[in-house]
Amino acid sequence: MSGEVLLEIRHVDRTYIDTEENKVEALRDVSLSVRRGEFVSIIGSSGCGKTTLLRLIAGLDAPEAGSLKLNGEEIVGTDPHRGYVFQQGSLFPWLTVSQNIASGLKARHVYRQQKAEVAKYLELIGLQGFEKSFPHQISGGMAQRVAIARALINKPDALLLDEPMGALDSFTRADIQDKLLELWRRDKTTMVLVTHDVDEAIYLSDRIVIMTPRPGKIREILEVRLPHPRHRGGPEFLSIRRDILEKLHLASANPQPEYTI
Repeated sequence: MSGEVLLEIRHVDRTYIDTEENKVEALRDVSLSVRRGEFVSIIGSSGCGKTTLLRLIAGLDAPEAGSLKLNGEEIVGTDPHRGYVFQQGSLFPWLTVSQNIASGLKARHVYRQQKAEVAKYLELIGLQGFEKSFPHQISGGMAQRVAIARALINKPDALLLDEPMGALDSFTRADIQDKLLELWRRDKTTMVLVTHDVDEAIYLSDRIVIMTPRPGKIREILEVRLPHPRHRGGPEFLSIRRDILEKLHLASANPQPEYTI
């Protein structure tokens, strides 16, 4: 794999205790390298450990075995160098749009020096005029834009996205996908996306990681060699889609009982 490696995951295992008598093996022997500036999507059936893997990268959880490194340093706990966008955005309801975006700067005690960045990111995500709105006053799509801007304003080395478009309607989802690509190309931020949407993964990604059902392992990694902008109805796009759906079917040939993780 050419290019500088930013994120290195080696032989990671993660098991949860479901009940006193039952252990759930979420991940087994997962290894993955992500290049600096790359867009990688992780797909697989529900409960295959996609979000578990993302939480480990974020430092929100720790593995039983194996290692995760960013810039050659072991990942221990959360850090602004790893931005995280949750499925529902998780904005602070008592803060306005501008205040939510600025919250990371204030937590790092750099707001005074960098407060001009807030207006810049408001413009980048297309929310001028909503600066003083509260989360309950804006749409779900707007809230996800705010969550993305809140993570990116800290200039993270990697942006981790846990199905941020999953609960949105198709038009809003497509709009945010385009905005995400625009920000990715502008800042060259490494992005790792967890998604159930095969089309979304193809539309956005340099590579797509296909995981098996529990215990989650990497079945295959596909390179997407289509130039941007990508046409969702194009023959090459549809060919990749058929290939991935077939591989997902094969990966799920022996389904396991599902648990919520």
